[in-house]
Formats: sequence, C-alpha cells, structure tokens
Amino acid sequence: MKHSCQHLCETFQAAMDVLAKPWNGLIIATLEEGALRFGEIGGRLDAISDRMLSSRLKELEALGLLVRRVLPGPPVRVEYELTDTGRGFGEVAQAISRWGEMLAESAARGVEARTAVKTRAASTARQEPAAKRARARSPQARVTRVTKGSG
Repeated sequence: MKHSCQHLCETFQAAMDVLAKPWNGLIIATLEEGALRFGEIGGRLDAISDRMLSSRLKELEALGLLVRRVLPGPPVRVEYELTDTGRGFGEVAQAISRWGEMLAESAARGVEARTAVKTRAASTARQEPAAKRARARSPQARVTRVTKGSG
C-alpha cells in the first residue's frame, strides 16, 4: 500500500517507497562495493532468505537501480551491479549514517538524562524520611508537640 503525503514532493515519495521495503537499502548499500554474485550478496546480508533476496533484486532491476549480468561459463555465473542511478544512493547512505550517529547520541543522552532524573528522585525519596526525622527531633518540633499535647 502506497502512502502519500500532500506536502511532500512525488520524487521524495518515490524514493521513500523504494527504501521503505525491507532489505532494499541494505542491498543497494552492499552493491556499492561493486558487482557481486547472488551468494556474495546473501553472505553479506546474514538474515535475508534466498527467496526475499531474489525478489528484491528483481524489483531493484525493474526500477533501473541495478543490472543483472549473466557471465558465460562453464559454470554460468550471474552478477549484479548498480547502475548510475543506483550508485546515487551512496550519498543518501552517508547522510543516513550521519543521522544514525545523531540518533544514537541523542538516545544515549536521553538514557543519561532519564538515569539522572531517576537517581535524583531516588535520592530525594531517601532524603525525605531523614528530613522528617530531623524535623521531628528539632527543638521547635518538641515545643509544638508539648503544646499540642497539653491542650
């Protein structure tokens, strides 16, 4: 199902449609190394099934992002290589990597901030009973208790 946002241009949406499909970005980024055979691509992407890889390679070829080249044999070999359009993803991948670093740093700061808040809250919770005990032992508290008790 295609998602559409009126405020975004169609070319941005077309690019996001490609990247939104699982494995597409990783396959394209893997092929940045140069032409690779099916097994080599699958070997670099540990968890992808052969069926999914085959399906994604066909889709990316149909979109003009890569070419499938049959090399004469024996044995006959097939390799996949990015087109110029496919290689254009390199800049996008670098930008996504930079953004990923920012997200990781932000998440780490968020964890640090949440930990600091929890630590302060725990410290305050520990200090409150001690403060109450100190107030209860203060001379003014004794006078207040005696005054209330004698009335």
